[in-house]
Amino acid sequence: MDILRVFGRNVKHYREQLGLSQEAFADKCGLHRTYISAVERERRSISLGNIQKIADALGVETYLLFLDESAADQRSS
Repeated sequence: MDILRVFGRNVKHYREQLGLSQEAFADKCGLHRTYISAVERERRSISLGNIQKIADALGVETYLLFLDESAADQRSS
């Protein structure tokens, strides 16, 4: 499992569910838009503190950002 890929995809998925642009979401997190963009594109590693900020802004439990739903879908097929 590529943890940066999984995390980035999950952040983007939950952000889009909220109907937020990267810029609006970054403001909600207290982070920069280019940082959020880099996380979603798997170009940036991330600190535990920022992981918590992102989860809080998304309104999800932190562990959900690390679940590889695509792997679970492939196993059940």
